[in-house]
Amino acid sequence: MEFLFGKTIKILTSMMDFRSQKHQLITSNIANIDTPEYTSKDLQFKGVIGEAMRKQLTTTSKKHLSGQFVNAGIIDSDFVDSEERVNVEKEMANLAENHLMYNLSVELLSRKFRSIKSVLNEVK
Repeated sequence: MEFLFGKTIKILTSMMDFRSQKHQLITSNIANIDTPEYTSKDLQFKGVIGEAMRKQLTTTSKKHLSGQFVNAGIIDSDFVDSEERVNVEKEMANLAENHLMYNLSVELLSRKFRSIKSVLNEVK
């Protein structure tokens, strides 16, 4: 599928998965605000997509297809346990930012599918 549609769809769906997991973690932090000894937790993106995107597929001739495909859709993240108590204002700001980033991923994915649909309609 990457050969036909590129890496965009896989990257965006992985980003949406990451944002969904982060949303659950942030809401858990907010829900545990009154829990004694509870500290704020977070997911940190490690930037695997950027590394995968930098890798170039090589060919020896313009007529050849590279047999090597980069797995650019996997998002690696670290679970981070901060030693700070939960701060409602900070968590709500994180939740709003995460929500915006999720919506951005959805919008970009929607545009990608619309462009594919447009190309397919023109081919008919």
